[in-house]
Amino acid sequence: MKAKIYDKIATAILYLISFLVVLLLAVFMGYIIYKGRDSLNLSFLFGNPKGTEAGGGIGPQLFNSFYMLIVSLIITVPLGLGAGIYLSEYAKEGKLLNIIRLCIETMASLPSIVVGLFGLLVFVTATGWGYTLLSGALAITVLNLPAMTRVSESAIKASSAKVKEASLGLGATRWQTIHRVIVPSAMPQILTGIILASGRIFGEAAALLYTAGMSAPILKYSNVSLVGKASPFSLFRPAETLAVYIWKLNSEGMVPDAGKIANGASAVLIIMVLLFNFFARIIGNRIFKAYSGK
Repeated sequence: MKAKIYDKIATAILYLISFLVVLLLAVFMGYIIYKGRDSLNLSFLFGNPKGTEAGGGIGPQLFNSFYMLIVSLIITVPLGLGAGIYLSEYAKEGKLLNIIRLCIETMASLPSIVVGLFGLLVFVTATGWGYTLLSGALAITVLNLPAMTRVSESAIKASSAKVKEASLGLGATRWQTIHRVIVPSAMPQILTGIILASGRIFGEAAALLYTAGMSAPILKYSNVSLVGKASPFSLFRPAETLAVYIWKLNSEGMVPDAGKIANGASAVLIIMVLLFNFFARIIGNRIFKAYSGK
């Protein structure tokens, strides 16, 4: 009898904690969106900043954030997934594996400001690129790679325990088993890692201050080039993201209504993260169903 009572009390406490966490998140997001509600319009979303004048939009910063997201994920996901596959399926216990795990744990514990300084020395100065979108994407990759690797490794290990022997028993090769059976079945967990990495990209400012720069020129989308600095799609141009722009507004206050613009930009950033999580879950579930035949 006492065991049932204790179980009900513990269950109630856990439900209460979960409710408080959700409530705190809802209040936090609601407050930010409420503060920036006046700026949620098309002219603010797609307009250009007006220098020292009042008003202006966040069009270039919004584009830079999404472009930085795409470029960084193109680098991070293959490397993280490949490392996860190696650690879970090919690596053997020993000194080499211990060294690799130590390196991953060390990278995961690095503060973003340290990674930013590393990016400044290597991706900005040593390469001669200067402040570029590619430098920022590589710095973000350094931050996200350890988490992406660990999530991929755990997901693949958990999935392979259920389907690996069955696939090999049916005559599939090791690589066929990995990329046709194990990875698709681990897709929901891998997608979680991608979402976490994406949230880091959206919200990161410290590392990008030293690598991607704090300037966002007016973008002409008719100019398509990956190397020409005048093109918005160039990897070798400065790219101030939305998080960096919010930091700059709050720290420098370049325009009379800097507080209002910062509130609006913060609200847009929160909404972007929510929408990305929502659509990523839908796409991930569809991919999982397509591979699993459900």
